Amino acid sequence: MGKFEEGMESMVDMYIYETTTLLEQLDQILIKTEGAGTFDKESIDEIFRIMHTIKGSSAMMGLENMSSLAHAIEDMFYIIREEKPAMDSTKDLYELVFNASDLLKAEIENLQEEEYTATDFAPCHDKIKAYVEVLKNGGSVAASGDAEAAPAQAESTAASNAQAGMVNVKVIFDDDCKMENLRALLLVNKIREDCEVLTYEPADIESNTDSAKVIVENGFFVHFKAIDGNDAVVISGIEEALNVKSYEILESEEVPAPAPASAEEAPKAETEDAPASAAAEEAPKAAAPKAEDSKKSVEQINNMLQSKSGGGKQSLISVNLNKLDQLLDMVGEIVITEAMVTGNPDLKGLQLDNFQKSARQLRKLNSELQDIVMSIRMVPLSGAFNKMTRIVRDMKVKLNRDVNLVFEGENTEVDKSVIDNLNDPLMHMVRNAVDHGIEENVQDRIDAGKDPVGTVKLSAYNSSGEVIIVVSDDGTGMNAEKLLNKAERNGILTKPKEEYTEREAFQLVMAPGFSTNEVVTEFSGRGVGMDVVKKNIEKIGGTVSVESKLGEGTQFIIKIPLSLAIVDGMELGVGQSIFTVPINSIKESFKLKESQLIHDTDGNEMIMIRGECYPLIRLYSIYDLKPTYENIYDGIIILVESEGKSACIYADELIGEQQVVVKPFPSMFNDFNIKQNGMSGCTILGDGNITIILDVNNIITNF
Repeated sequence: MGKFEEGMESMVDMYIYETTTLLEQLDQILIKTEGAGTFDKESIDEIFRIMHTIKGSSAMMGLENMSSLAHAIEDMFYIIREEKPAMDSTKDLYELVFNASDLLKAEIENLQEEEYTATDFAPCHDKIKAYVEVLKNGGSVAASGDAEAAPAQAESTAASNAQAGMVNVKVIFDDDCKMENLRALLLVNKIREDCEVLTYEPADIESNTDSAKVIVENGFFVHFKAIDGNDAVVISGIEEALNVKSYEILESEEVPAPAPASAEEAPKAETEDAPASAAAEEAPKAAAPKAEDSKKSVEQINNMLQSKSGGGKQSLISVNLNKLDQLLDMVGEIVITEAMVTGNPDLKGLQLDNFQKSARQLRKLNSELQDIVMSIRMVPLSGAFNKMTRIVRDMKVKLNRDVNLVFEGENTEVDKSVIDNLNDPLMHMVRNAVDHGIEENVQDRIDAGKDPVGTVKLSAYNSSGEVIIVVSDDGTGMNAEKLLNKAERNGILTKPKEEYTEREAFQLVMAPGFSTNEVVTEFSGRGVGMDVVKKNIEKIGGTVSVESKLGEGTQFIIKIPLSLAIVDGMELGVGQSIFTVPINSIKESFKLKESQLIHDTDGNEMIMIRGECYPLIRLYSIYDLKPTYENIYDGIIILVESEGKSACIYADELIGEQQVVVKPFPSMFNDFNIKQNGMSGCTILGDGNITIILDVNNIITNF
């Protein structure tokens, strides 16, 4: 971030966050309207507001290239909104705005590099200018100068017709929030759509950075007349705006007269483009209403707000994710330290009733602290899912393939750190589903009795402390024999082709350098995408598997931990080793009776429980350990379940329940398939020993 001065990090972070959020909203609006085949007034207004906000905030950050590009888009949509020109096709318009959105997103990424150089957006500006000329020639559009003056004229007329009934509010922003003029502009943009008339002081918050000092000294004054007289909605918008410390509804006699523009500010206001200038876009300040009208408004608004919210003020703050990471690490250390204290060997055999009581209370408080910290970090998957709509849209256009993207369970929540690592894998899998999965020829789908429009589905749900994400398509499916033949030609097979199961053949699509495409395209064929998916998913302690039926479609199934932090576990003793099984995977534990042990036709051990048979898995046998009790009737049986599959695990003893801090295995272990061998991570016990956390699903599946 070499462009910005030292000490501006928090402001830059806020700008990046807000602009990225607005650009994502822009993509969603464009995709929705493109699917509907028309721009409605609400969508045009929303795009106009988004561009106006990006333009103003970019200008205040000194990013003139981003500000001017956003301004150009804003002007274009002003013409569309006000003049309603005839457009035979909106295809070029969508491509223009999507391209501008991509350029702005890329510039946001560049801002975060050590060395930043502003990108020249001149080619995009030229295309927008040419399209604006097309709009003007296609309808009765006013000349450029008239178009720029129109917003001011419209607002001025509205102001002159609404002299009375104005509500006056003084806003105070948080101490040291910096860039108070930017905060004021964001507030104005937030409430603008609910106002029939809106003015504010200082009026040059967008063009004059010195207005921030005026706001700090005197406050920010907002004067508005709400649409349909709904003043409480506007006041609530002010109340909920970022960095608002307090606000006060003023009587008319308390409203200060606007300060005259200085000689330096006047030329700036005159030359500022109309949609960009607050003085031009917003109405000139209306005459002060009568005192009794103002007093009545104050009383009415206060009564409405009291009834709406009980007089309380909802507060929201933005917190750097690094601070949340540090907080989570600290909670993890507290959990480990608690275990070290309560499990101290010096306490064995001592009758310490008061100590045990205090220890239970400490455990309760630590558990509540953990829940609060985790809830702060939990975010829905909808954000990651929604980003895929743009990818599918672009592929539909470039591949000329009709595909619907469907979401299911998008409100499922996972840890923020998990979300950050999911974007790339999801992108590769969605692109793979559209490019490889959906049939290229629509007639092939019709001949197979399918809907001509293909479907790619993103679904998510919770299962046994994990989040399962499934990316599926209803396309051609995969042919295991063809996969094996190509893998053999490429030298990827690690054993004879005949020894591969169908499931193992499907997993080959995630091998480095392997691709089912014969021709390299813009979207696939290089053999790197699915390999990236596997590595990124394993990086966050997850797994990815493939299921497919020829002619019916393919599913990529991602299993990731709900959180990467702390789990409730049951410690099991096997010889001299200790394993931890997540509590939510355990159904029951018991001592085995002779009548319950049976064998199937292949001689495998089975346990009969209430008329149901479950396979028996001996942990000491899997991991080649020397058990304390080889006689199965001396040990303990634990019935576990994961994803609808159940099995019985044999161990020497149950040590007890314990909260454990999940630590991922070092990346050097990834070459040893430890996850397939039933180990999902490790943790440190109170006595300093390390215990392996078992992956119940892989144990049931593979053993």
